[in-house]
Amino acid sequence: MRKEGKRIKYKDRKKIERMIQNGEKVAVIAKNIGVHRATIYNELKRGGSPYKAEEAQRNI
Repeated sequence: MRKEGKRIKYKDRKKIERMIQNGEKVAVIAKNIGVHRATIYNELKRGGSPYKAEEAQRNI
């Protein structure tokens, strides 16, 4: 797990975007990125539907 207070970086957002497109579960994505599942759910809200890393990056 990451240390408290770390933010998701753009490269992580691109990785999330690829994993979502490949149908990965949120729990798998969270483990791979190193954050809690709730962080991924919040990130998915930030990135729109369908999730786009660029949109999420603009909305931080």
